[in-house]
Amino acid sequence: HCHCKRCRQATGTGHASNVLVKPGAIRWIAGEALIRAYRIPEAKRFTNVFCADCGSRLPRLVPETGFIVIPAGSLDTDPPLLPQARIFWGSRAGWSCDGEGLPVYSEYAT
Repeated sequence: HCHCKRCRQATGTGHASNVLVKPGAIRWIAGEALIRAYRIPEAKRFTNVFCADCGSRLPRLVPETGFIVIPAGSLDTDPPLLPQARIFWGSRAGWSCDGEGLPVYSEYAT
């Protein structure tokens, strides 16, 4: 779960729940032409990728990390894993959920 300000603003919630996979782990079967992206100019790694038809957040490649970030809420079924950590905990909104026993990191998990 990412608690950074950008993820909170993009989701409208207390955190973004993401699944990280290596490139090649997923493939588009339809709708690729509807993908749109908004990149905040000053952000190193943040891009909001979404469907131009319905507005749903979509997977995005983060070249700096070598991973594809999949918004867990965009999946049709539950992901095959449970949350592993909370990142950017220092940016957490005071009204957001507690740590729930997960490891917390001030920035990216190591």
